[in-house]
Amino acid sequence: MAKSSSLNVRVVEGRALPAKDVSGSSDPYCLVKVDDEVVARTATVWRSLGPFWGEEYTVHLPLDFHQLAFYVLDEDTVGHDDIIGKISLSREAITADPRGIDSWINLSRVDPDAEVQGEICLSVQMLEDGRGRCLRCHVLQARDLAPRDISGTSDPFARVFWGSQSLETSTIKKTRFPHWDEVLELREMPGAPSPLRVELWDWDMVGKNDFLGMVEFSPKTLQQKPPNGWFRLLPFPRAEEDSGRNLGALRVKVRLIEDRVLPSQCYQPLVELLMESVLGPAEEDTASPLALLEELTLGDCRQDLATKLVKLFLGRGLAGPFLDYLTRREVARTMDPNTLFRSNSLASKSMEQFMKLVGMPYLHEVLKPMISRVFEEKKYMELDPCKMDLGRTRRISFKGAPSEEQMRETSLGLLTGYLGPIVDAIVGSVGRCPPAMRLAFKQLHRRVKERFPEPEHQQDVKYLAISGFLFLRFFAPAILTPKLFDLRDQHADPQTSRSLLLLAKAVQSIGNLGQQLGQGKELWMAPLHPFLLQSVSRVRDFLDRLVDVDGDEEAGVPARALFPPSAIVREGYLLKRKEEPAGLATRFAFKKRYVWLSGETLSFSKSPEWQTRHSIPVSHIRAVERVDEGAFQLPHVMQVVTQDGAGALHTTYLQCKNVNELNQWLSALRKASAPNPDKLAACHPGAFRSARWTCCLQAERSAAGCSRTHSAVTLGDWSDPLDPDAEAQTVYRQLLLGRDQLRLKLLEDSNMDTALEADTGACPEVLAQQRAAAARLLEVLADLDRAHEEFQQQERGKAALGPLGP
Repeated sequence: MAKSSSLNVRVVEGRALPAKDVSGSSDPYCLVKVDDEVVARTATVWRSLGPFWGEEYTVHLPLDFHQLAFYVLDEDTVGHDDIIGKISLSREAITADPRGIDSWINLSRVDPDAEVQGEICLSVQMLEDGRGRCLRCHVLQARDLAPRDISGTSDPFARVFWGSQSLETSTIKKTRFPHWDEVLELREMPGAPSPLRVELWDWDMVGKNDFLGMVEFSPKTLQQKPPNGWFRLLPFPRAEEDSGRNLGALRVKVRLIEDRVLPSQCYQPLVELLMESVLGPAEEDTASPLALLEELTLGDCRQDLATKLVKLFLGRGLAGPFLDYLTRREVARTMDPNTLFRSNSLASKSMEQFMKLVGMPYLHEVLKPMISRVFEEKKYMELDPCKMDLGRTRRISFKGAPSEEQMRETSLGLLTGYLGPIVDAIVGSVGRCPPAMRLAFKQLHRRVKERFPEPEHQQDVKYLAISGFLFLRFFAPAILTPKLFDLRDQHADPQTSRSLLLLAKAVQSIGNLGQQLGQGKELWMAPLHPFLLQSVSRVRDFLDRLVDVDGDEEAGVPARALFPPSAIVREGYLLKRKEEPAGLATRFAFKKRYVWLSGETLSFSKSPEWQTRHSIPVSHIRAVERVDEGAFQLPHVMQVVTQDGAGALHTTYLQCKNVNELNQWLSALRKASAPNPDKLAACHPGAFRSARWTCCLQAERSAAGCSRTHSAVTLGDWSDPLDPDAEAQTVYRQLLLGRDQLRLKLLEDSNMDTALEADTGACPEVLAQQRAAAARLLEVLADLDRAHEEFQQQERGKAALGPLGP
């Protein structure tokens, strides 16, 4: 049995932040940190004391994480960023409510004595001789300690307390990974049994020493099971934090999802029920187990369920029949074709998630060139007279302010200059659209045409059903928020955001086939109408060609992955360092290279057009980790550790532009290499330079790694691999939430059929089929309940958990 753990984190907004700039404002951003790993950084909101971010992340985690922290900082373009405050949420606080946390939380000041991280390795023995009892504490090493010095390191030593006695180890200079290997012996003094406390400190020549963390063991633990292994460092116990009202507050949403994923055979009956639903005759659609699951799922859970169901059916080669099943149900209950797929039904959410899962490389190919151009050119565009900044040109060129009409004409030229290539790229992309998407749209086109055969609906309805998904739920949202679709590493600044909004509105109008032009409140968009109407006929022709595809999706053929192994999942320019720079200064050892990552290779070249590429097989990757800034005096560096056929390890160092790009590359590389065997449990977060490791100061290049690896920490996105068992577990969890409804609503006595028929409009035969489906679902749930209980009993029967592993 496997276990999975993921955090859904949304950094919503801040309020009443203190002013850090001379202007009386701040430029706040937020860092999200899990234990000692920074997993996300929000955009900077310039000149705001009440910033709105609205950024959401899914972080896949190891099961032993302890704390989630949010640090709000004020960005300083000249010096160091100022820390405004922080929020710390323990694992216990997050899991106290199954629904998670959604609230305003006051920021607390950052206390250096509470900012501890890392672990210490100890071996303790309780001995007894003629003089009494003796405690022998073998202090071996520590790892991942907090940096306390300006160099990004510390000068750590350990202090051991037992009763009224204390001893210290030696001080090891300039490292966060000290190796002491010292044995300290303390004699028991008269009195009550005492706990053992080990504190770590950073030695300072001037001023007081800085606290690095501590561990403490009770007398009972010392007697029954003396500590032996790695232990997490903790802060000093202290009084409750000040309310922090002077530092402002942060609104966050956090939910931890932990699941025990059973062996595949346990989920087989549930999966078979779902498969039967989509492969059964159309007349049984309303009484299938999948129909009951849809009715039991509330709106806020539909997106997650839709994603899991789409991936589950993709893995079985049945995504097409699944979407067709949902489409049949949706069109059957829709009376007005203008409202088709406009709600957030399971059908709408499933098609939306299907496009993201299957079509993201296609989206990138179509939109990324123009999105990048908009970001790079930073042109000012505005059609709304209420938002025009007529003085802007005067501030830039000193030629005087243009008139409103001049500004409108200039903006119209710029907008059409961007929209033209965007429309050209879309209508010319039929051959690049994934076959699975084209087949899904073909089925959708056919079902809508059959449901609304009237002549007045033939002109637009069959097009609107497809364009409503492709344009309104795929292309337009990606243009509006490129970062959410992995088209950019950072959110846009306010001016670029406004330009993207105008472009997204235009693409949305084209997707609506111009039906609502001239209506509503945005009459200032009228100068664009001629261009939009000209594009509508091209879009109709594009949609006709898009659904003109032969063949049907091959049913029943399992898929191993969403994309072929050769598909590029991430690419871009990075700085690459050779493992052995021949005598070059550090800053010249990193060379700019264009990097491609697929499921098969990590490739490098001087530019995207360069023919010669150097490649590393993904199957050779053994670790993907951050590198300490002090290793090369450079930020945002990661390492890819590979193993050749002879068993030798090699390291490639890559530098990213910012922390978000670093996290995205780390996540993509870890996912790509997830199936690899013989992963490293530890590695060096430094570099081997000047005949020693910069992290732990070991003199042997082959010395064992001094820091735990983080292969389980990844960001959830469209490139997550298929995991049928985890997806089936999510469906099981959703059914558990609705089990009482199944029992109450559908397992009633048959005498109530008449009342139910009146309430629901269903005939007795359908109600009987629904009860039979509910009974089968409840039976499957009971079997899965028993399987989970059996595995939990096995876990409880195992030996008590030991200390942290290597």
